[in-house]
Amino acid sequence: MSDVLDTEGMRLFAENDSPMARHLGFRTISATRDRVVVEMEVRAEHGNRNGMMHGGLVMALADNTGGTATFLNLPEGAGTTTIESKTNFFAAVPVGETVRAEATPLHRGRSTQVWQTRIIRADGKLAALVTQTQMVLR
Repeated sequence: MSDVLDTEGMRLFAENDSPMARHLGFRTISATRDRVVVEMEVRAEHGNRNGMMHGGLVMALADNTGGTATFLNLPEGAGTTTIESKTNFFAAVPVGETVRAEATPLHRGRSTQVWQTRIIRADGKLAALVTQTQMVLR
């Protein structure tokens, strides 16, 4: 991953991604306090029995993207954990495509943050919509 700068010039490096995100091939495209974009190539090992991106991986991609967005909005010394996640699936993502996750905030409070992540297929069609609540750990 190339360096990504947030709106205040904070440099994010691939080493700061979770081991799982690196293992699955998530690539941070842009990251600001207001929007995080992550892409991944859907490889054969990411597929379900029908040759489509596994639904659990869709959720993992959204969770990682929303968690990253929350992290960028935390006060110094705080952490985060997902306490709720809801996924609506609209269209399958074929193996071999690159999928994009775009997280934007719905709520940024002192004790929780709520992020909506759109999972978008290569053809621009909405594949899934994930809403997650992140608890702020102080």
